[in-house]
Amino acid sequence: MEHARNRVTFGKPIAERQAIQWMIADSAVEIESLRWLVLTAAWQVDRGIDSRQAQSMAKLHGGLKANEIVDRVLQMHGGMGYTRELPVERWYRELRLLRIYEGTDEIQRRTIARNLLKGHATVRGHLG
Repeated sequence: MEHARNRVTFGKPIAERQAIQWMIADSAVEIESLRWLVLTAAWQVDRGIDSRQAQSMAKLHGGLKANEIVDRVLQMHGGMGYTRELPVERWYRELRLLRIYEGTDEIQRRTIARNLLKGHATVRGHLG
């Protein structure tokens, strides 16, 4: 956010450019949706409910969206985002690793699909 407010191109901050605003808005929505997925899994754990489906969904969606968000951050920083002078390139590398250990994306998808197909979970979740 600070970079978008302070980086000036063609006479105005990049935060005033629609493309940057949309990147920021999309990232904010995705972070909030991830927060709810994690909170749902934590709520289930606290209540002794089988939370494996919620955990797999949070891990899969979280890893994918975190990668997309940091990719946008790198894009907003331009060439500087790819250098080691800023932490962005390290975030990019570290987030990619998160999608591998503790179950790859494919393993999370398999878990989610199996639970749905066997009737252990439903797309309605706790609402229906």
